[in-house]
Amino acid sequence: MGFWKTWFSTPESLATNKTTSFEEHTGEIRSGSGVNGDAAARNAERIVFSTERDIDLYELEELCDAVGWSRRPLRKVKKAIEHSFLVASMWQVRGNQRRLIGFARATSDHAFNATIWDVVVHPDFQGKGLGKALMKYVLRKLRSEEISNVTLFADPHVVDFYRTMGFMSDPEGIKGMFWYPH
Repeated sequence: MGFWKTWFSTPESLATNKTTSFEEHTGEIRSGSGVNGDAAARNAERIVFSTERDIDLYELEELCDAVGWSRRPLRKVKKAIEHSFLVASMWQVRGNQRRLIGFARATSDHAFNATIWDVVVHPDFQGKGLGKALMKYVLRKLRSEEISNVTLFADPHVVDFYRTMGFMSDPEGIKGMFWYPH
């Protein structure tokens, strides 16, 4: 249980607060240094997490394009989102404008197991701890549903990122197998 305690007893700086269908990361990103008063409030950027499934597919496609993913048919992306157990998005909010900067989803048997798919963070926001915050958010949501076995598939260049978060390759000798149509 020590592993899970490190994920779900987070310090106050990583806690989230409930705000309607969104959950706001408590840290703020400030832009325009030296700005005071109302102007500073208008220019304050917030990072907001959501489990709302009503995501603009074209905005999601732009996010995936930004990281170099190959295009997928939007009708299939829509279907994948509809059939996912959990959909998590991460937004940059400035005033009344918001921009999709991160996304992940999970499928599940609704009892024991879940697999995380399609984790993406816009390149402008990588290297700032936001990918880790998104993954913690997803894991916290899965654990709140009493999902105890979480898996994912990772491209070779991001394996180390997931290892730093406690994911292990081939835990307990379990061998993954795949079938692809010929």
